[in-house]
Amino acid sequence: MKKIFVFTILFLLQQLLFSQVITYKIGGEVNHLDKSSSLNPTSNTIIDIIAIGDTIWLGTSRGVSVSFDKGESWTNFYGRSDFGTDNVSAIGYDNYTRTFWCATAKSQEVTGGQKLPSGTGLKYTTNFGQTWNSIPQPVDGQNDNQIQYGINNLSALPVTVTVQNLCYDIAFTPNTIWIATFAGGLRRSTDNGQTWQRVVLPPDNKNSIAPTDTLDFCLAPVGGSFCSVGNLNHRVFSVIAVNDSTVLVGTANGINKTTNANDTYPSWVKFNHQNQDNPISGNFITALAYNNTSNTIWASTWKAEDPDEFYGVSFSSDGGLNWQTTLYDERPHNFAFKFAQPIVLTDNGAFRSTDFGQTWILPNSIVDNQTGAQLRSNVFYSAAVTGNYIFLGSDDGLARLKENIGSVWEGEWKVYLSSQPLNSDKEVYCYPNPFSPRQELLKFRYSTNGQQEKVTIRIYDFAFNYVATVIQNASRITDNEGAPDFWDGRDANGNYVPNGVYFYRIEIGDKDPLFGKILVLQ
Repeated sequence: MKKIFVFTILFLLQQLLFSQVITYKIGGEVNHLDKSSSLNPTSNTIIDIIAIGDTIWLGTSRGVSVSFDKGESWTNFYGRSDFGTDNVSAIGYDNYTRTFWCATAKSQEVTGGQKLPSGTGLKYTTNFGQTWNSIPQPVDGQNDNQIQYGINNLSALPVTVTVQNLCYDIAFTPNTIWIATFAGGLRRSTDNGQTWQRVVLPPDNKNSIAPTDTLDFCLAPVGGSFCSVGNLNHRVFSVIAVNDSTVLVGTANGINKTTNANDTYPSWVKFNHQNQDNPISGNFITALAYNNTSNTIWASTWKAEDPDEFYGVSFSSDGGLNWQTTLYDERPHNFAFKFAQPIVLTDNGAFRSTDFGQTWILPNSIVDNQTGAQLRSNVFYSAAVTGNYIFLGSDDGLARLKENIGSVWEGEWKVYLSSQPLNSDKEVYCYPNPFSPRQELLKFRYSTNGQQEKVTIRIYDFAFNYVATVIQNASRITDNEGAPDFWDGRDANGNYVPNGVYFYRIEIGDKDPLFGKILVLQ
């Protein structure tokens, strides 16, 4: 595995899977949906969103959350005995059977003390989360070193462990579930996940394969003693179904397309930066999407190994034969669409275009119209659209826009910021703690017991010298799930404070002040 690719993978895993957040505690066993009802999801790291009418499914760093009323209330499954406490790495909805699926993962320490992502399996529910069924992470047996593809009997590297074998994407065709599992490659199941078949994709040195071809290569993501040559195209990160028979698969070597997905041995054609006159920008495909309104393929095309490749968004209106590139140098994570308008989620905001990618529009600000809570992160991972509602998932909260008809990014915003509940109006805390000012904002949680009060928050150093004022005599009404206040880690002169221990003092009305400690680490 080359250095550039290792760096890209580790960066993606760190950003999308193992973000640390402070979230709601789920008390006791959840046996019925109404027992876990909350105003917020359990996590601020929203990895993926699926919207189906009034129902909104979230995949987060703390399990799955669902709303049946467009985000007015949430049911959270994290901590249930039939769900567990693992991260969610992918979610999917099977419209054919009305079944919701998610994939889970965790961090696992390997030889040398290094921690790597490890797949812990898949779960599905046919009754909106009342019960969950679990499936182990697909792995191969030691002797699974041969695979049939048409007239060919090919060598295949057995993927016998779950480390770096985790599901990043899920798609469905009739009676079939498809999963993209990085080191485990592309797999599909026709028996609801009881058994899995490895799907053969072209090696790096071929642009297409068909079951009638005479082939001689090894199905392997890396080279070694068993397979001398590894293939970037066998490292799979994304998969979508365009229709009942057309499937697109994103790898570290481009985009693979089949139009006979339901055959025993699908044929594949590969599109990448090197094999087309009008190619994609980069071969590392972290996300794929299809806009049914404009019949357009959209791809998150990151730079892989070739120095001529570059980061961007690539899209095709002719089934992949020709590509256009937009949002140069952005690192997109996912897509959503409002009719023909694409929404692209990146590290620098949620970009939206009304002119097919010629120009892009960002929200001016995302502030809850009722509570004043603000979503301040620029890192967005996910989005979904249902009617005139747009949901945006970031690394630090969820936002919902009830958009005005005929407008772009204008309407009524609602911001969801998860936090640990307060036990009383005399309890306060801040998070994340330790706090890194250049990467995040510190949030303060306190309660005015539902009453309007004047609130002042000040920061002091370890010797209790004054450092900064966060808010002064600000009018606030907060309760257990109210909006937090923020500190950017700067002193009264606008400079970032140095590492160390700090204290904060919160004055609420005429009550005794409350104190807490902050550890700043940069």
